Amino acid sequence: MIPRPHSVRPEQGHLSIGDSGLRVREDAALPREGYVLDTTGEVAELRGGSAAGLHYGRQTLDRLTTPGSPLLPGERVSSLVPRVRIEDAPRFGWRGVLLDVARHFMPVPDVLKFVDLLAFHRLNVLHLHLTDDQGWRLEVPGWPRLTSIGAWRDESMLGARVHERYDGRPHGGFYTTDDLRRIVAYAAERHITVVPEVDMPGHMQAAIAAYPELGNGFRGGVRTAWGISTHVLNLEPATLDFCRQVLDHVCDVFDSPVIGIGGDECPADEWPGGRELQVAFTAEMAAHLDRRGRRLYGWDEILAGGAPPGAVVAAWRGEEPAEVAIRAGHQVVCCPDVRLYLDYRQSDDPGEPTPVGTLLTLEDVYRYEPPDSPLVLGAQANLWTEHMESLRRVEYMAFPRLCAFAEVVWGPKERDLADFLARLPEHLSRLDAMGVNYRPLSGPRPADARPDAPGNPRTLEDRLAELHEMTADLRGPGESGPRG
Repeated sequence: MIPRPHSVRPEQGHLSIGDSGLRVREDAALPREGYVLDTTGEVAELRGGSAAGLHYGRQTLDRLTTPGSPLLPGERVSSLVPRVRIEDAPRFGWRGVLLDVARHFMPVPDVLKFVDLLAFHRLNVLHLHLTDDQGWRLEVPGWPRLTSIGAWRDESMLGARVHERYDGRPHGGFYTTDDLRRIVAYAAERHITVVPEVDMPGHMQAAIAAYPELGNGFRGGVRTAWGISTHVLNLEPATLDFCRQVLDHVCDVFDSPVIGIGGDECPADEWPGGRELQVAFTAEMAAHLDRRGRRLYGWDEILAGGAPPGAVVAAWRGEEPAEVAIRAGHQVVCCPDVRLYLDYRQSDDPGEPTPVGTLLTLEDVYRYEPPDSPLVLGAQANLWTEHMESLRRVEYMAFPRLCAFAEVVWGPKERDLADFLARLPEHLSRLDAMGVNYRPLSGPRPADARPDAPGNPRTLEDRLAELHEMTADLRGPGESGPRG
Protein backbone atom coordinates (compact mmCIF):
# COMPACT_ATOMS: atom_id res chain seq x y z
CA MET A 1 0.00 0.00 0.00
CA ILE A 2 1.06 3.61 -0.17
CA PRO A 3 2.80 4.03 3.20
CA ARG A 4 1.67 6.63 5.69
CA PRO A 5 3.44 9.98 5.10
CA HIS A 6 6.12 11.01 7.58
CA SER A 7 4.45 14.33 8.49
CA VAL A 8 0.77 15.24 8.18
CA ARG A 9 -0.74 18.51 9.46
CA PRO A 10 -4.50 18.61 8.78
CA GLU A 11 -6.74 21.67 8.94
CA GLN A 12 -10.50 22.15 8.84
CA GLY A 13 -12.42 22.05 5.58
CA HIS A 14 -11.76 21.06 1.98
CA LEU A 15 -10.28 22.62 -1.15
CA SER A 16 -11.65 22.14 -4.65
CA ILE A 17 -8.92 21.79 -7.24
CA GLY A 18 -9.28 21.56 -10.99
CA ASP A 19 -6.82 21.12 -13.80
CA SER A 20 -5.47 24.63 -13.21
CA GLY A 21 -5.76 24.56 -9.44
CA LEU A 22 -2.59 22.62 -8.67
CA ARG A 23 0.76 24.39 -8.70
CA VAL A 24 3.57 21.89 -9.40
CA ARG A 25 7.32 22.48 -9.33
CA GLU A 26 10.59 20.76 -8.54
CA ASP A 27 12.45 21.93 -5.47
CA ALA A 28 16.13 21.01 -5.18
CA ALA A 29 16.02 21.68 -1.43
CA LEU A 30 13.89 18.56 -0.92
CA PRO A 31 15.18 14.98 -0.89
CA ARG A 32 15.27 13.54 -4.41
CA GLU A 33 12.22 11.30 -3.85
CA GLY A 34 10.61 13.60 -1.29
CA TYR A 35 7.67 15.94 -1.76
CA VAL A 36 5.54 18.54 0.00
CA LEU A 37 1.82 18.62 -0.73
CA ASP A 38 0.00 21.68 0.64
CA THR A 39 -3.75 22.18 0.17
CA THR A 40 -4.21 24.68 3.01
CA GLY A 41 -4.11 27.80 0.83
CA GLU A 42 -6.20 29.12 -2.04
CA VAL A 43 -4.30 26.99 -4.54
CA ALA A 44 -2.98 23.47 -3.94
CA GLU A 45 0.79 23.23 -4.21
CA LEU A 46 2.96 20.19 -4.88
CA ARG A 47 6.75 20.42 -4.68
CA GLY A 48 9.04 17.50 -5.34
CA GLY A 49 12.77 16.95 -5.09
CA SER A 50 12.71 15.48 -8.59
CA ALA A 51 10.28 14.00 -11.08
CA ALA A 52 10.14 10.96 -8.78
CA GLY A 53 9.17 13.10 -5.80
CA LEU A 54 6.42 14.77 -7.82
CA HIS A 55 5.21 11.33 -8.89
CA TYR A 56 4.88 10.17 -5.29
CA GLY A 57 3.18 13.42 -4.34
CA ARG A 58 0.60 12.90 -7.06
CA GLN A 59 -0.02 9.39 -5.74
CA THR A 60 -0.80 10.89 -2.36
CA LEU A 61 -3.05 13.52 -3.93
CA ASP A 62 -4.96 10.77 -5.74
CA ARG A 63 -5.56 9.03 -2.43
CA LEU A 64 -6.83 12.25 -0.86
CA THR A 65 -9.35 12.75 -3.65
CA THR A 66 -10.68 9.18 -3.50
CA PRO A 67 -10.54 7.89 0.08
CA GLY A 68 -11.76 4.33 0.41
CA SER A 69 -12.25 3.73 -3.31
CA PRO A 70 -10.67 0.96 -5.38
CA LEU A 71 -8.76 3.53 -7.42
CA LEU A 72 -6.55 2.25 -10.20
CA PRO A 73 -3.11 3.83 -10.72
CA GLY A 74 -3.36 7.23 -12.39
CA GLU A 75 -7.13 7.62 -12.04
CA ARG A 76 -8.78 10.50 -10.20
CA VAL A 77 -12.53 10.81 -9.73
CA SER A 78 -12.87 13.91 -7.54
CA SER A 79 -11.34 17.38 -7.25
CA LEU A 80 -12.29 17.88 -3.61
CA VAL A 81 -9.44 17.32 -1.17
CA PRO A 82 -9.09 17.89 2.57
CA ARG A 83 -6.99 20.84 3.67
CA VAL A 84 -3.68 19.41 4.79
CA ARG A 85 0.07 19.89 4.56
CA ILE A 86 2.06 16.70 3.97
CA GLU A 87 5.84 16.45 4.05
CA ASP A 88 7.12 13.06 3.00
CA ALA A 89 10.21 11.24 1.76
CA PRO A 90 11.30 7.60 1.80
CA ARG A 91 13.57 6.39 4.58
CA PHE A 92 15.63 4.23 2.20
CA GLY A 93 16.79 4.83 -1.36
CA TRP A 94 16.78 1.11 -2.26
CA ARG A 95 13.27 -0.30 -1.94
CA GLY A 96 13.67 -3.42 -3.97
CA VAL A 97 12.12 -6.69 -5.05
CA LEU A 98 13.93 -9.57 -6.71
CA LEU A 99 11.99 -11.45 -9.35
CA ASP A 100 13.52 -14.76 -10.42
CA VAL A 101 12.66 -15.36 -14.08
CA ALA A 102 15.30 -18.07 -14.49
CA ARG A 103 13.56 -20.89 -12.61
CA HIS A 104 10.22 -20.04 -14.24
CA PHE A 105 10.13 -17.72 -17.22
CA MET A 106 7.67 -14.83 -17.02
CA PRO A 107 6.39 -13.32 -20.29
CA VAL A 108 6.93 -9.61 -20.86
CA PRO A 109 3.29 -8.53 -20.22
CA ASP A 110 3.41 -10.25 -16.83
CA VAL A 111 6.69 -8.54 -15.96
CA LEU A 112 5.14 -5.18 -16.87
CA LYS A 113 2.13 -5.83 -14.65
CA PHE A 114 4.50 -6.71 -11.83
CA VAL A 115 6.33 -3.43 -12.42
CA ASP A 116 3.00 -1.62 -12.08
CA LEU A 117 2.41 -3.32 -8.75
CA LEU A 118 5.84 -2.28 -7.48
CA ALA A 119 5.22 1.31 -8.55
CA PHE A 120 1.81 1.25 -6.87
CA HIS A 121 3.59 0.45 -3.59
CA ARG A 122 6.41 2.99 -4.06
CA LEU A 123 9.05 0.33 -4.55
CA ASN A 124 11.81 1.57 -6.82
CA VAL A 125 14.15 -1.34 -7.68
CA LEU A 126 13.36 -4.48 -9.67
CA HIS A 127 16.24 -6.92 -9.31
CA LEU A 128 15.79 -9.22 -12.31
CA HIS A 129 17.45 -12.61 -11.82
CA LEU A 130 18.00 -13.54 -15.47
CA THR A 131 20.16 -16.67 -15.44
CA ASP A 132 20.68 -19.79 -13.39
CA ASP A 133 21.37 -23.50 -13.68
CA GLN A 134 17.75 -24.05 -14.74
CA GLY A 135 17.58 -21.48 -17.53
CA TRP A 136 19.25 -18.61 -19.39
CA ARG A 137 16.80 -15.82 -20.20
CA LEU A 138 18.57 -13.14 -22.29
CA GLU A 139 20.02 -13.20 -25.75
CA VAL A 140 23.67 -12.16 -26.11
CA PRO A 141 25.12 -11.18 -29.51
CA GLY A 142 27.50 -13.81 -30.83
CA TRP A 143 26.27 -16.53 -28.46
CA PRO A 144 23.04 -17.86 -30.03
CA ARG A 145 23.03 -21.22 -28.24
CA LEU A 146 22.53 -19.45 -24.89
CA THR A 147 18.89 -19.06 -25.89
CA SER A 148 18.38 -21.86 -28.44
CA ILE A 149 19.67 -24.42 -25.89
CA GLY A 150 20.25 -22.71 -22.54
CA ALA A 151 16.76 -21.19 -22.33
CA TRP A 152 14.98 -24.57 -22.31
CA ARG A 153 14.88 -27.52 -19.93
CA ASP A 154 13.27 -30.89 -20.47
CA GLU A 155 11.11 -30.80 -17.35
CA SER A 156 10.74 -29.17 -13.95
CA MET A 157 10.56 -30.44 -10.43
CA LEU A 158 7.15 -30.60 -8.80
CA GLY A 159 7.53 -29.32 -5.28
CA ALA A 160 10.55 -29.34 -3.00
CA ARG A 161 13.54 -31.25 -4.33
CA VAL A 162 13.56 -33.74 -1.43
CA HIS A 163 10.55 -35.45 -3.06
CA GLU A 164 12.26 -35.85 -6.47
CA ARG A 165 9.03 -35.44 -8.42
CA TYR A 166 9.03 -34.11 -12.01
CA ASP A 167 6.28 -32.85 -14.26
CA GLY A 168 7.57 -34.26 -17.57
CA ARG A 169 6.86 -30.96 -19.38
CA PRO A 170 9.49 -28.86 -21.19
CA HIS A 171 9.79 -25.32 -19.93
CA GLY A 172 11.61 -22.24 -21.18
CA GLY A 173 11.64 -18.86 -22.81
CA PHE A 174 13.91 -15.84 -23.09
CA TYR A 175 13.86 -12.09 -23.55
CA THR A 176 15.09 -10.46 -26.73
CA THR A 177 17.15 -7.32 -26.41
CA ASP A 178 14.10 -5.32 -27.48
CA ASP A 179 12.06 -7.05 -24.77
CA LEU A 180 14.54 -6.03 -22.11
CA ARG A 181 14.76 -2.47 -23.38
CA ARG A 182 10.97 -2.29 -23.23
CA ILE A 183 10.96 -3.50 -19.61
CA VAL A 184 13.68 -1.02 -18.63
CA ALA A 185 11.88 1.90 -20.28
CA TYR A 186 8.50 0.94 -18.82
CA ALA A 187 10.00 0.73 -15.34
CA ALA A 188 11.85 4.04 -15.75
CA GLU A 189 8.58 5.80 -16.56
CA ARG A 190 7.40 4.61 -13.14
CA HIS A 191 10.65 5.63 -11.40
CA ILE A 192 11.87 2.06 -11.00
CA THR A 193 15.43 0.97 -11.76
CA VAL A 194 15.84 -2.52 -13.22
CA VAL A 195 18.98 -4.13 -11.80
CA PRO A 196 20.01 -7.13 -13.94
CA GLU A 197 21.75 -10.18 -12.55
CA VAL A 198 23.71 -12.71 -14.58
CA ASP A 199 24.93 -15.20 -11.98
CA MET A 200 28.60 -16.17 -12.31
CA PRO A 201 30.87 -18.13 -11.92
CA GLY A 202 28.43 -20.62 -10.34
CA HIS A 203 24.76 -21.22 -11.20
CA MET A 204 25.97 -21.52 -14.80
CA GLN A 205 24.87 -25.00 -15.92
CA ALA A 206 22.45 -23.59 -18.50
CA ALA A 207 25.27 -21.64 -20.20
CA ILE A 208 27.62 -24.63 -20.00
CA ALA A 209 24.94 -26.86 -21.53
CA ALA A 210 24.88 -24.45 -24.46
CA TYR A 211 28.68 -24.06 -24.69
CA PRO A 212 30.48 -26.97 -22.97
CA GLU A 213 33.86 -25.29 -23.52
CA LEU A 214 32.89 -22.84 -20.75
CA GLY A 215 32.81 -25.66 -18.22
CA ASN A 216 35.08 -28.32 -16.79
CA GLY A 217 34.12 -31.36 -18.84
CA PHE A 218 30.36 -31.39 -18.27
CA ARG A 219 28.39 -32.62 -21.27
CA GLY A 220 24.72 -32.46 -20.44
CA GLY A 221 21.59 -30.38 -20.55
CA VAL A 222 20.05 -27.52 -18.64
CA ARG A 223 19.48 -28.54 -15.04
CA THR A 224 15.97 -29.85 -14.35
CA ALA A 225 16.32 -30.26 -10.57
CA TRP A 226 16.13 -27.36 -8.15
CA GLY A 227 19.16 -26.69 -5.99
CA ILE A 228 22.78 -25.96 -6.84
CA SER A 229 24.75 -27.48 -9.69
CA THR A 230 28.42 -28.35 -9.15
CA HIS A 231 29.08 -27.55 -12.83
CA VAL A 232 30.66 -24.08 -12.84
CA LEU A 233 32.71 -21.94 -15.23
CA ASN A 234 36.33 -22.98 -15.81
CA LEU A 235 37.76 -19.43 -15.50
CA GLU A 236 40.12 -19.85 -18.44
CA PRO A 237 40.97 -16.68 -20.46
CA ALA A 238 38.40 -17.45 -23.15
CA THR A 239 35.72 -17.99 -20.51
CA LEU A 240 36.59 -14.72 -18.78
CA ASP A 241 36.24 -13.02 -22.15
CA PHE A 242 32.78 -14.60 -22.50
CA CYS A 243 31.80 -13.14 -19.14
CA ARG A 244 33.04 -9.69 -20.16
CA GLN A 245 31.03 -9.86 -23.38
CA VAL A 246 27.91 -10.80 -21.46
CA LEU A 247 28.42 -7.94 -19.01
CA ASP A 248 29.10 -5.51 -21.87
CA HIS A 249 25.79 -6.45 -23.44
CA VAL A 250 24.00 -6.12 -20.11
CA CYS A 251 25.52 -2.65 -19.64
CA ASP A 252 24.32 -1.67 -23.10
CA VAL A 253 20.75 -2.70 -22.29
CA PHE A 254 20.34 -1.72 -18.64
CA ASP A 255 21.04 1.74 -17.24
CA SER A 256 21.34 0.60 -13.62
CA PRO A 257 24.43 1.99 -11.83
CA VAL A 258 25.01 -1.47 -10.36
CA ILE A 259 25.16 -4.76 -12.26
CA GLY A 260 24.58 -8.08 -10.52
CA ILE A 261 26.99 -10.95 -11.04
CA GLY A 262 25.62 -13.17 -8.28
CA GLY A 263 28.71 -14.88 -6.90
CA ASP A 264 26.65 -17.05 -4.58
CA GLU A 265 26.60 -20.78 -3.92
CA CYS A 266 29.55 -21.59 -6.17
CA PRO A 267 30.98 -25.05 -5.45
CA ALA A 268 34.74 -25.30 -5.96
CA ASP A 269 34.71 -29.06 -6.67
CA GLU A 270 35.81 -28.64 -10.30
CA TRP A 271 38.57 -26.10 -9.62
CA PRO A 272 42.13 -27.21 -8.82
CA GLY A 273 42.88 -23.82 -7.24
CA GLY A 274 39.96 -23.78 -4.84
CA ARG A 275 38.02 -20.80 -3.54
CA GLU A 276 40.71 -18.16 -4.16
CA LEU A 277 39.95 -18.46 -7.88
CA GLN A 278 36.51 -16.98 -7.29
CA VAL A 279 37.98 -14.03 -5.38
CA ALA A 280 40.21 -13.24 -8.36
CA PHE A 281 37.31 -13.75 -10.78
CA THR A 282 35.06 -11.36 -8.85
CA ALA A 283 37.83 -8.74 -8.76
CA GLU A 284 38.28 -9.01 -12.53
CA MET A 285 34.56 -8.62 -13.22
CA ALA A 286 34.41 -5.64 -10.84
CA ALA A 287 37.30 -4.01 -12.69
CA HIS A 288 35.58 -4.58 -16.02
CA LEU A 289 32.33 -3.08 -14.78
CA ASP A 290 34.26 -0.14 -13.39
CA ARG A 291 35.63 0.52 -16.87
CA ARG A 292 32.01 0.68 -18.02
CA GLY A 293 31.15 3.16 -15.27
CA ARG A 294 29.21 0.59 -13.23
CA ARG A 295 29.60 -1.06 -9.85
CA LEU A 296 29.45 -4.74 -9.04
CA TYR A 297 26.43 -6.01 -7.09
CA GLY A 298 26.82 -9.45 -5.55
CA TRP A 299 25.43 -11.78 -2.91
CA ASP A 300 27.19 -11.81 0.45
CA GLU A 301 29.39 -14.79 -0.50
CA ILE A 302 31.64 -12.25 -2.26
CA LEU A 303 32.69 -11.02 1.20
CA ALA A 304 34.66 -14.23 1.78
CA GLY A 305 38.27 -13.46 0.92
CA GLY A 306 37.44 -9.78 0.49
CA ALA A 307 34.93 -8.18 -1.85
CA PRO A 308 36.25 -5.70 -4.43
CA PRO A 309 36.33 -2.04 -3.35
CA GLY A 310 33.08 -0.31 -4.22
CA ALA A 311 31.08 -3.52 -4.51
CA VAL A 312 27.51 -3.42 -3.21
CA VAL A 313 26.56 -6.46 -1.15
CA ALA A 314 23.15 -8.14 -1.10
CA ALA A 315 23.16 -9.66 2.39
CA TRP A 316 20.91 -12.73 2.34
CA ARG A 317 22.29 -15.47 4.61
CA GLY A 318 20.54 -14.30 7.75
CA GLU A 319 21.29 -10.94 9.34
CA GLU A 320 24.98 -11.35 10.19
CA PRO A 321 26.41 -10.74 6.67
CA ALA A 322 25.02 -7.20 6.60
CA GLU A 323 27.03 -6.38 9.71
CA VAL A 324 30.14 -7.97 8.17
CA ALA A 325 29.73 -5.90 5.01
CA ILE A 326 29.23 -2.72 7.01
CA ARG A 327 32.39 -3.35 9.04
CA ALA A 328 34.27 -3.86 5.77
CA GLY A 329 32.99 -0.51 4.47
CA HIS A 330 30.66 -1.84 1.78
CA GLN A 331 27.24 -0.48 0.96
CA VAL A 332 24.57 -3.06 1.70
CA VAL A 333 21.14 -4.09 0.52
CA CYS A 334 19.51 -6.15 3.28
CA CYS A 335 17.52 -9.20 2.17
CA PRO A 336 17.88 -11.80 4.95
CA ASP A 337 16.10 -14.97 3.93
CA VAL A 338 14.35 -15.60 7.25
CA ARG A 339 12.91 -12.07 7.12
CA LEU A 340 12.34 -11.17 3.47
CA TYR A 341 12.25 -14.30 1.27
CA LEU A 342 8.69 -14.29 0.00
CA ASP A 343 8.91 -17.81 -1.40
CA TYR A 344 8.88 -18.95 2.25
CA ARG A 345 5.53 -20.17 3.53
CA GLN A 346 3.03 -17.70 4.94
CA SER A 347 1.37 -19.90 7.56
CA ASP A 348 1.26 -23.45 8.89
CA ASP A 349 -2.07 -24.04 7.15
CA PRO A 350 -1.80 -27.29 5.12
CA GLY A 351 -3.50 -25.48 2.25
CA GLU A 352 -0.49 -23.24 1.60
CA PRO A 353 0.92 -24.01 -1.88
CA THR A 354 4.24 -25.90 -1.73
CA PRO A 355 5.21 -24.72 1.76
CA VAL A 356 8.98 -24.35 1.99
CA GLY A 357 11.43 -22.52 4.20
CA THR A 358 10.71 -21.03 7.59
CA LEU A 359 7.41 -19.45 8.56
CA LEU A 360 7.29 -15.83 7.39
CA THR A 361 4.01 -14.11 8.17
CA LEU A 362 2.68 -10.72 7.14
CA GLU A 363 3.42 -9.49 10.67
CA ASP A 364 6.99 -10.85 10.51
CA VAL A 365 7.71 -8.82 7.38
CA TYR A 366 6.17 -5.69 8.89
CA ARG A 367 8.40 -5.99 11.97
CA TYR A 368 11.65 -6.34 10.03
CA GLU A 369 14.14 -3.53 10.60
CA PRO A 370 17.43 -3.12 8.67
CA PRO A 371 20.61 -2.26 10.59
CA ASP A 372 21.07 1.39 11.47
CA SER A 373 24.03 2.44 9.32
CA PRO A 374 24.61 5.02 6.57
CA LEU A 375 26.06 2.16 4.50
CA VAL A 376 22.67 0.44 4.35
CA LEU A 377 21.13 1.50 1.03
CA GLY A 378 17.87 -0.18 1.90
CA ALA A 379 16.25 -3.57 1.75
CA GLN A 380 14.90 -6.02 -0.77
CA ALA A 381 12.25 -8.74 -0.71
CA ASN A 382 13.11 -11.75 -2.84
CA LEU A 383 10.79 -13.94 -4.90
CA TRP A 384 12.52 -17.14 -6.00
CA THR A 385 10.20 -18.93 -8.39
CA GLU A 386 10.99 -22.65 -8.18
CA HIS A 387 7.41 -23.09 -6.91
CA MET A 388 5.79 -20.18 -8.77
CA GLU A 389 5.09 -21.12 -12.36
CA SER A 390 2.88 -18.12 -13.16
CA LEU A 391 2.27 -14.49 -12.27
CA ARG A 392 -0.78 -15.54 -10.24
CA ARG A 393 1.44 -17.70 -8.04
CA VAL A 394 3.91 -14.84 -7.68
CA GLU A 395 1.10 -12.48 -6.66
CA TYR A 396 -0.17 -14.95 -4.07
CA MET A 397 3.25 -15.20 -2.45
CA ALA A 398 4.04 -11.49 -2.76
CA PHE A 399 0.88 -9.83 -1.51
CA PRO A 400 -0.02 -8.61 1.03
CA ARG A 401 3.48 -9.20 2.43
CA LEU A 402 4.91 -6.70 -0.05
CA CYS A 403 2.41 -4.16 1.29
CA ALA A 404 4.02 -4.58 4.72
CA PHE A 405 7.51 -4.40 3.20
CA ALA A 406 6.64 -1.14 1.42
CA GLU A 407 5.87 0.44 4.78
CA VAL A 408 9.16 -0.81 6.25
CA VAL A 409 11.34 0.77 3.57
CA TRP A 410 9.37 3.98 3.02
CA GLY A 411 7.88 4.91 6.36
CA PRO A 412 9.41 5.88 9.69
CA LYS A 413 11.25 3.44 11.93
CA GLU A 414 8.45 3.67 14.49
CA ARG A 415 5.51 1.77 13.00
CA ASP A 416 2.12 0.70 14.32
CA LEU A 417 1.14 -2.84 13.33
CA ALA A 418 -2.46 -2.41 14.50
CA ASP A 419 -2.82 0.73 12.36
CA PHE A 420 -1.36 -1.09 9.34
CA LEU A 421 -3.73 -4.03 9.74
CA ALA A 422 -6.69 -1.66 10.10
CA ARG A 423 -5.80 0.11 6.82
CA LEU A 424 -4.97 -3.06 4.89
CA PRO A 425 -8.51 -4.22 3.92
CA GLU A 426 -9.17 -0.93 2.13
CA HIS A 427 -5.94 -1.36 0.20
CA LEU A 428 -6.81 -4.95 -0.70
CA SER A 429 -9.97 -3.63 -2.37
CA ARG A 430 -7.68 -1.69 -4.69
CA LEU A 431 -5.71 -4.86 -5.44
CA ASP A 432 -9.03 -6.57 -6.20
CA ALA A 433 -9.78 -3.86 -8.74
CA MET A 434 -6.37 -4.43 -10.30
CA GLY A 435 -6.96 -8.18 -10.60
CA VAL A 436 -4.21 -9.16 -8.18
CA ASN A 437 -4.31 -12.72 -6.87
CA TYR A 438 -3.20 -11.82 -3.34
CA ARG A 439 -3.41 -14.24 -0.42
CA PRO A 440 -6.61 -13.59 1.55
CA LEU A 441 -6.11 -12.47 5.13
CA SER A 442 -8.34 -15.37 6.17
CA GLY A 443 -5.89 -17.88 4.74
CA PRO A 444 -5.46 -19.94 1.56
CA ARG A 445 -8.43 -20.86 -0.58
CA PRO A 446 -8.94 -24.52 -1.52
CA ALA A 447 -7.72 -23.81 -5.05
CA ASP A 448 -4.44 -22.38 -3.73
CA ALA A 449 -3.19 -25.75 -2.48
CA ARG A 450 -0.66 -27.76 -4.49
CA PRO A 451 -1.05 -31.40 -3.43
CA ASP A 452 0.85 -32.44 -6.57
CA ALA A 453 3.83 -30.26 -5.54
CA PRO A 454 4.56 -31.01 -1.87
CA GLY A 455 6.78 -28.68 0.12
CA ASN A 456 9.43 -29.02 2.81
CA PRO A 457 8.74 -26.71 5.78
CA ARG A 458 11.60 -25.88 8.13
CA THR A 459 11.83 -24.53 11.65
CA LEU A 460 13.48 -21.20 12.28
CA GLU A 461 15.89 -22.78 14.76
CA ASP A 462 17.06 -25.30 12.18
CA ARG A 463 17.54 -22.64 9.51
CA LEU A 464 19.44 -20.28 11.81
CA ALA A 465 21.80 -23.06 12.78
CA GLU A 466 22.39 -23.81 9.10
CA LEU A 467 23.00 -20.14 8.32
CA HIS A 468 25.51 -19.98 11.15
CA GLU A 469 27.50 -22.76 9.49
CA MET A 470 27.08 -21.28 6.01
CA THR A 471 28.58 -17.95 7.09
CA ALA A 472 31.56 -19.39 8.96
CA ASP A 473 33.85 -18.12 6.19
CA LEU A 474 32.86 -14.55 7.11
CA ARG A 475 34.11 -14.89 10.69
CA GLY A 476 37.71 -14.84 11.82
CA PRO A 477 39.31 -17.53 14.01
CA GLY A 478 37.66 -17.67 17.41
CA GLU A 479 34.61 -15.63 16.37
CA SER A 480 31.29 -17.31 17.03
CA GLY A 481 29.10 -14.50 15.71
CA PRO A 482 25.36 -14.10 16.05
CA ARG A 483 22.92 -16.67 14.67
CA GLY A 484 20.61 -15.07 12.10
